[in-house]
Amino acid sequence: MEIKPIDGQLLLKNGVLLDPFLDQETATDILIDHHRIRQIDKQITPASEATVIDIKGLKIAPGFVDLHTHLREPGYEERETLETGSRAALAGGFTQLCCMPNTDPAIDNLETIKYIYRRAETLPVHIYPIAAITKNRQGEELTEMAELAEAGAVAFSDDGNSLQNPLLMRYALEYAKIANRPIINHAEDIFLRNDGLMNEGPVSTRLGLSPNPVVAEELMVYRDIRLAQWLDARVHIPHVSSAGSVEMIRRAKSAGVRVTAEATPHHFSLTDEYLSGFDTNGKMAPPLRSESDRLAVIAGLKDGTIDAIATDHAPHPVETKETSFDMAASGIIGLETAFCLAMTCLVHKNHLTLMDLVRLLTTQPAAAMGIPLPELKPGEPANLTVFDPDEWWVFSRKDIYSKSQNTPFIGWEFTGRIKAVISRGQFIAI
Repeated sequence: MEIKPIDGQLLLKNGVLLDPFLDQETATDILIDHHRIRQIDKQITPASEATVIDIKGLKIAPGFVDLHTHLREPGYEERETLETGSRAALAGGFTQLCCMPNTDPAIDNLETIKYIYRRAETLPVHIYPIAAITKNRQGEELTEMAELAEAGAVAFSDDGNSLQNPLLMRYALEYAKIANRPIINHAEDIFLRNDGLMNEGPVSTRLGLSPNPVVAEELMVYRDIRLAQWLDARVHIPHVSSAGSVEMIRRAKSAGVRVTAEATPHHFSLTDEYLSGFDTNGKMAPPLRSESDRLAVIAGLKDGTIDAIATDHAPHPVETKETSFDMAASGIIGLETAFCLAMTCLVHKNHLTLMDLVRLLTTQPAAAMGIPLPELKPGEPANLTVFDPDEWWVFSRKDIYSKSQNTPFIGWEFTGRIKAVISRGQFIAI
């Protein structure tokens, strides 16, 4: 990865622009002047001192947005930092990230919000904090949600700690409505989950691993949607993994409920069969589901039930993964592989068009979190991702920029690769 400031003008020649705002795909040049787009047109003649890069055969899209990233700072810098997470994001084509509040201290106070924004000022991507719903994410006392929203929190979530108390969830939705922010609740009934390690089904029975049934997710999805409907509040369902959840979200949207949802690449590319080898990199929360669930998630992405692809990037040190299955941490890194998994498993298998994918990675996640996304027109900030939709390559450890390397995708063959990113006045060659 090579990061260079754009000093003066940069001309991208002979690219194909995918504009999700206008639903257009256009062969064009793009002239960038420091931080902003100056001109979009065919056959632009640059100033003599401009840097010219020929990107013939490549596509250009708005910089990708990830609305579910674990950056671990403050408190767990041995796993990830805002800086290393930013580099992992760039490698995956992302220029804007929403970071989750499971830090130490949790993002439940003004000081931590300010700390993240202050640290992010010098980084090559935009970072937006998601604040905790309850103090220290313990599910007992609401945070000062109005103050946190005013300070820049784009949403509220206790992240992996599911908010079980329905009365507290009601109050959270009401306060979040006043602040015009969504609530993101980890959709899982902890009593039904019990000590489940993987999806309940034939595979868990065969492997002898304790089961976590889909109904644990689906009951919580139903509760949160119903409360949001009653209160006319905004709720966002994270990492949807079951066919039942997809169908409930589909019906809720048809009924006018203010619900949005996301799916992760691992839930549309893997199933619980992956765990037959007892690889702890396949241990997730929510767990990998059945093939029918995987296909339902893809159908939800295709028909608009699911609004966004989110990475749920979850870095863990090696010792927390290379251990017994019951002791292993849940989650994998995902920033570097989200786009290429989506290209390989969705676009090249004709589940989605390329423009569908661009929307799922740009305008739709930005809208779900209320993040400003610069339009592709002169005068707007230049946040762009350049990629080759057809390049075949093999993912290896040298392609990982995160501090952690917990991923099941080492050695996978992908079609589609990020080539460059323009963000915050810098040109990043991947």
